[in-house]
Amino acid sequence: MATGTSNIRSPSIILFGKGTVSYQRTAAPFQIPQFPLNRPRFTALFASLHDGNNNDDGSNKVTKAVGLEELFEDSPYDVVSKDSPFHPRPLSSTQLPNSVSAGSRLRVAYQGVRGAYSEAAAEKAYPNCEAVPCDQFDAAFEAVEKWIVDRAVLPIENSLGGSIHRNYDLLLRHSLHIVGEVKLAVRHCLLANHGVRVEDLQRVLSHPQALAQCENTLTKLGLSREATDDTALAAKYVAFNKLKDTGAVASSSAAKIYGLNILAEDVQDDCDNVTRFLMLAREPIIPGVEKPFKTSIVFSLEEGPGVLFKALAVFALRQINLTKIESRPLRNQPLRASDDSNNGSKYFDYLFYVDFEASMAEERAQNALRHLKEFATFLRVLGSYPVDTTML
Repeated sequence: MATGTSNIRSPSIILFGKGTVSYQRTAAPFQIPQFPLNRPRFTALFASLHDGNNNDDGSNKVTKAVGLEELFEDSPYDVVSKDSPFHPRPLSSTQLPNSVSAGSRLRVAYQGVRGAYSEAAAEKAYPNCEAVPCDQFDAAFEAVEKWIVDRAVLPIENSLGGSIHRNYDLLLRHSLHIVGEVKLAVRHCLLANHGVRVEDLQRVLSHPQALAQCENTLTKLGLSREATDDTALAAKYVAFNKLKDTGAVASSSAAKIYGLNILAEDVQDDCDNVTRFLMLAREPIIPGVEKPFKTSIVFSLEEGPGVLFKALAVFALRQINLTKIESRPLRNQPLRASDDSNNGSKYFDYLFYVDFEASMAEERAQNALRHLKEFATFLRVLGSYPVDTTML
């Protein structure tokens, strides 16, 4: 049987673009309403009413950062550049004031439909929260910014598949702050409708990364692969259409939600399959020193020999460990002519995303960024937040 990968779009499961909030009873991720430009903005008063003085871990303890005002001027996390019934119903704009009332459950956006790994990450990050599905990553960012939800939990990297580049780009495009991280062990299952055996299957549906992570297993079974936008969406599609020759690679939770049978568990090729998610909010948390913290930044540099080495040296000189570095092309000006008139070549301008093990409450971290700011053309702190030391 020939194998391959293609994209599928179900006529009965709409993959949304932008639009308005839907109040129909059908199970579907919501979309963000596009407010008129002259619509009054909600003020920071709502943030203070909603968040109070509590940290994300539920405590009221506040640790004062050392000299953050001097380092970052207006904001501790912004440095100015030199230049269905299954789904919870989203709040409408008229309901927003009630969403910040005392005692309400925290609303947390995630990308996908019920049963997605992102939903499990949201519930791990914020136990007892109201997990709100969004059709795309962009919608989750906008839901937080427009006060439809309180937080968002979105994937940023996987131990097998690497970085989720789209979310790196969205971190810079939006003004949300990273307030935490959560790591989730991914355990893929092969699902099918009841009565269907493995030998009855001809194809399998799932997210492209999930299919890639199960490549060896699916090849041995001789199954063709078709890509969907989400693992749980694949499970929902198989169940909704009562398919007998098609399975899905998704979580055991998706099997329970959509009434599917688990034909095989742990079908991923590598058991060390972990996805790291970021917890995003409208306001930053005040960094502390009472537990391990991580800080995420993004910066750009002038072109030249040894410039990146010089930038990274500001951390090495202060014994600050870097846990990740990611480069992304600078979209507004992707190409720049060389300063060498005899050369005439062009090169890419890049943004560098860096995570390092230190809290912005530590003087060494503040000094490192002061040093970096001396020659960076752009610098922004995306968040300083507690390290997730747990693992499911």
